Amino acid sequence: MSIPEHLDPIVRTLPTTPGCYLYYNAQGDVIYVGKAVNLRNRVRSYFNPASWIQYPKTGRLVRDIARIEFVVRGSELEALIQEAELIKRYKPRYNIRLKDDKRYPYLKVTWQEAFPTVVVTRRMDKDGARYYGPFTNADAVYRTRDTLRRMFPFLNCDREITGLDKRACIYHDIKLCSGPCIGAISRAEYRATLQRLCDFLDGRSDGVIIDLEDRMNRAATALQFERAAGYRDQLKAVRHVTEKQRIVNGSMKDQDVIAFARDEGDTCVEVLFIRGGKLLGQEYFVLDGAEGEDDPTILNSFLTQFYGEAAHVPPDVLLPAQIEEANIIENWLGQRRGSAVRVSLARDQNDQDLLDLARQNAGETLTALKAQWDADTHRQESTLKELQDALDLPRLPTRIECFDISNTQGTAMIGAMVVFAHGQPRKADYRKFNIKDIQGPNDFESMRQALSRRFQRWKDRASEEKSGVDPGKKAAKIDASFSVLPDLLVIDGGKGQLGVAVDVLKAYDLLHVVPVISLAKREEEVFKPATGDPILLPRQSQALYLLQRVRDEAHRYGITGHRAQRNKIGLASQLDAIPGVGPARRRRLLKAHGSIDGLRQATIEQIAKIVPLDVAQAVKSALGG
Repeated sequence: MSIPEHLDPIVRTLPTTPGCYLYYNAQGDVIYVGKAVNLRNRVRSYFNPASWIQYPKTGRLVRDIARIEFVVRGSELEALIQEAELIKRYKPRYNIRLKDDKRYPYLKVTWQEAFPTVVVTRRMDKDGARYYGPFTNADAVYRTRDTLRRMFPFLNCDREITGLDKRACIYHDIKLCSGPCIGAISRAEYRATLQRLCDFLDGRSDGVIIDLEDRMNRAATALQFERAAGYRDQLKAVRHVTEKQRIVNGSMKDQDVIAFARDEGDTCVEVLFIRGGKLLGQEYFVLDGAEGEDDPTILNSFLTQFYGEAAHVPPDVLLPAQIEEANIIENWLGQRRGSAVRVSLARDQNDQDLLDLARQNAGETLTALKAQWDADTHRQESTLKELQDALDLPRLPTRIECFDISNTQGTAMIGAMVVFAHGQPRKADYRKFNIKDIQGPNDFESMRQALSRRFQRWKDRASEEKSGVDPGKKAAKIDASFSVLPDLLVIDGGKGQLGVAVDVLKAYDLLHVVPVISLAKREEEVFKPATGDPILLPRQSQALYLLQRVRDEAHRYGITGHRAQRNKIGLASQLDAIPGVGPARRRRLLKAHGSIDGLRQATIEQIAKIVPLDVAQAVKSALGG
């Protein structure tokens, strides 16, 4: 076993207790997170070249390790929970991860409110609400909400509900709201409607149907025909939906069935949601980083990430393959659910049929997704080729960088750099430059400063790599996003801004390495160095659309940074104008109260805990509140 010299001291001194380990590359990025019962033995196992033949991904990972950190936990279960949190935080490139998991949407029933409603949200808070999800398709979630609203009319406004309003909104007229604002339904009746909605989402549709039938009959007996008609309409809508739900097991139990399909490194996991014995719905999740991993590892990673976010954990989870840490996963899921959870393989033919259904759905979904990805890739490559030909570029503009300057009369000046890779935004590489030491609105010099700082960082990074610094002793200080030169540099502006970019590229001896253009917004004219007439791309050309997207994204990103900087300056200016408040006291005041509004709401006594009483009085007098 050969452990690199710069890693040997940390590996030899790792504890033999449970915990998590983090691998960093030379740029300081976390590239892998793992857990172990014995940290030292687990980490040492990575440095066995014989295993790299069977697992090439491990060999690539080891070659990228520049630094190792670890976190000791009290048990393997604690390590499991910590590992899931760290993967979610860092999204390491070598870990198996849910693709595009920037918070999947949930349905939220605001049960903590007197008159609950149903909204779509991307986060679960401990606020007393009831959550359902996560879902992978936001459009489907909104369609589900609309369907629920037709079945169980609920509020869609922010009125204060007193029951005394003279008129309801149009949603009451079209039977999408039961009208508690005008007293058409009592608070108890309204909450009963929302409880039926929750029961329906939990799979207890039979009970919902019985309850609606009973209420309809009682209303009709009491000659409340309009109310009875309302229950009749709800009953019809519920039955219409439940007719499509299949009974898949006779035990009427709650169960999740999980299977997956793989094809050339791509992996799609399908989850069937069975509630009360009925197939209530299904969702698919695409995984990144699963290439070369075995089935148990994929399942283990998916379970911890999916159920770490799931609003509901059923008592039974059915899997297509055995996982190594079934007992630990069961204990963790039991904590999440609040009662025992069983993770198991197929026990009978019915279970096997469900797994086959999930596997078949996963395969069909993956086939459709790959066809869509191929089509998208083809369109993007076609657009890039069109742009290359139109601008006579030496290579395909795979990486495009665009710069824009935002300021208000020369204040809070921001240089924005956005990056598009293969025709799509790469937001992780976006950067802002705070423009310094320039008086008044000077877009040319601001652009010069932003571009100079960008290419100076490239030069510094190249020099550092060339010097052969031991990555184990010194992590690179220069941002990795600056280590790659763009295939096309786009400047927002006309000939003047383009001239500045040309000067900067000449200064770094990059003029013949980095192609540069400017895009003037008025006529969407494209200017190139050393050419007199602008290039006018066809108005309907995909190449022009791409350039516009890149330019508009740079403008949006720059405006966002500029506003934040302007607001920051505004806050500082208000406090700095108060006698007795300098930079240090300003920082302490804002740290303690969060904002100017927080200071306005604070009492003199509260402010005086941070600054002298006379200064606190001056702050309160200046800010009011």
